[in-house]
Amino acid sequence: MTTPSFNEHVAVHLTVGQDEPSWLTAWWASAQIPRQRTADAEGVCARVLKSRPRLIVIDARGDAEWAAVAIGVCRRLKRDSYTAIIPVLVLVAAQRFADAFDAGADEVLHAEVSDEEATARVSAMLRRSDRDTDVHPSTRLPGAREIEAELARRVASGEKFAACYADLDHFKEFNDRYGYHRGDQVIRLLARILHDVIKGLCVEEGFVGHIGGDDFLCTIPLVAVPRVCDEIVRVFDELIPWQYSEQDRRVGYFFGKDRRGQLHRVPLMTLSIGVVTNQRRHFTRGIEVSELATEMKGYAKTLPGSVWAVDRRRDESAASASAGVSTDAPLERQSLRSAGGAR
Repeated sequence: MTTPSFNEHVAVHLTVGQDEPSWLTAWWASAQIPRQRTADAEGVCARVLKSRPRLIVIDARGDAEWAAVAIGVCRRLKRDSYTAIIPVLVLVAAQRFADAFDAGADEVLHAEVSDEEATARVSAMLRRSDRDTDVHPSTRLPGAREIEAELARRVASGEKFAACYADLDHFKEFNDRYGYHRGDQVIRLLARILHDVIKGLCVEEGFVGHIGGDDFLCTIPLVAVPRVCDEIVRVFDELIPWQYSEQDRRVGYFFGKDRRGQLHRVPLMTLSIGVVTNQRRHFTRGIEVSELATEMKGYAKTLPGSVWAVDRRRDESAASASAGVSTDAPLERQSLRSAGGAR
């Protein structure tokens, strides 16, 4: 018989048949997270390494031998970087609190805790886990899942907004010359520029997310596009030369090797920003925004220097809506691209 694997939508409950606290039963019902019960401590560790569950609950109540085994499972999970991010709740007798926390448990509770306190603590543990895993470890900015949620929220709201996809040019060559540590400093610098400019000019109406590497996606109010993008490009071009050696900064380039080993001039890094808005388009899903922003970012990278380029094409449904006519026609893109803010 094949043992079912875990997944990110399932909770794992390691138990050897202890009576379940009433608050835990109520929490399972309210959380609506499917769970798999198991008494196989060794099997939990092996299976979690293959597929991460949403949550692990370890019932370490019982005799000393079982408590040591159960808490040992928590310790093993938290020692591995792949499984350490999974939130682990450990149920213990009162005298085992310190042992469970020392093993790395994210939350430790005993059976006699009140229903209100227990459910609040478990829910808070999951919120902390989501917050910590949804940010990029280097920049601490929201990651892919939060970006998707932000785009979906913007689309659903119906408000006029812009999605800005920012990407560095010649970053790989910089990384090859100066090393990954200096490259990571540049990524953090760009993250700080984007965050400070957008939060400074848009306050709570701006969002900055880190897709990964040197790719960032931001959302801002439509009216703020020229001011925000101009300021980002200005600050970037002012600060980025100081990430190079004096010699490279003075001449404005360095010699790097291509894949064939041939030397060529590599200019200082520039920034390309592809901008997509719903001013002339009607979006129904966040993925439509991200795909078009990726396309516009690619176009911006074909332009010299640090630039921002706005997609000014109009789809058919948006054109009809602006004229007060409803249509079920599929989206059609015009062939023209319009660049703005080139510097």
